[in-house]
Amino acid sequence: MAQYNVGIVGCGLMGGRRAAALEKFSHSKLVKVCDTNIEKAKQLAEKYSCGFTADSKEVTADSGINLVIVATVSSSLAPIAVAALNSKKHVLVEKPCAVNPAELKKVIEAHKQSGQKLKAGFNHRFHPAIIKAKEIIRNENIGDVMFIRGRYGHGGRPGYEKEWRASRQQAGGGELLDQGSHLIDLARYFMGDVADAAGFTNTFFWSMEVEDNCFLLLRSGKNQVAQLHASWTEWKNRFTFDIMCKTGQISIDGLGRSYGRESLTFYKMKPGMGVPDKFEYSWDEDDSFEKEYADFIGSIESDREPNGSIHDAHEAMLIVSKVYEGGKNGNIFGHR
Repeated sequence: MAQYNVGIVGCGLMGGRRAAALEKFSHSKLVKVCDTNIEKAKQLAEKYSCGFTADSKEVTADSGINLVIVATVSSSLAPIAVAALNSKKHVLVEKPCAVNPAELKKVIEAHKQSGQKLKAGFNHRFHPAIIKAKEIIRNENIGDVMFIRGRYGHGGRPGYEKEWRASRQQAGGGELLDQGSHLIDLARYFMGDVADAAGFTNTFFWSMEVEDNCFLLLRSGKNQVAQLHASWTEWKNRFTFDIMCKTGQISIDGLGRSYGRESLTFYKMKPGMGVPDKFEYSWDEDDSFEKEYADFIGSIESDREPNGSIHDAHEAMLIVSKVYEGGKNGNIFGHR
């Protein structure tokens, strides 16, 4: 296996989690970290004994680095990913990978020309409950997915309206683009490509220029439906994801940490219907970042598409864009 010398751009929460995940792999070494806040970069560098900088070009153009993780504010994701791809680096870029379809198209073009691997950071695909749900649908003969209900939200914190996520310039959008992107991706992961999408976004509580809640309806080409709600006014952090199949139901609750212990309950219908059989599972640790990174390295080593590709990011972005554009055009669906 090749040796991967890694640079991380963005030393906030996600950059820190990505750095921690790298420690699990002998084939990968964190070489340099970057943040416009040099103190953040210095702190992360001291923790992992690597170099640091405030200039992303010192990561993307470093000939000693062959893999870059981009974990910045949303407005910087695409330009830095493009720079890294143009420098022939493999790139893992956090969702939503860009702030609009036009920006994302530039990332896709750079990817095509680079010959390198590119992954969208959809770590939720690698949560243990999501993996278990896929296994159940594959092995338990419960038929196709009929519909999905998903809810994802947190309540913010004092001063949240002044953070970068509240800035349209830095974030590109609000909760629809933020946690909503994860819900959209998970719905596509279980239903397939979306044929039609509608949604409503609003700012109910926070004094900010972007939405703090979004409500979506997605329909697949097989007429499967996903009903999704992402919120920054969910005062108790919450994640639930229900998958209703022809003869079974899968209910996921929690993501660990402040979202509560991750659990999955599987209800399997009996031939005569009535009360279904019930099976319960739970997990104490979230190893999704490690599993996602392992998949990315596997995609490089075996020359395959990663699980959570730039195509998946593009499909999610098109849905987000449709909802936002609907609001601008005065349609019933969209931001109002």
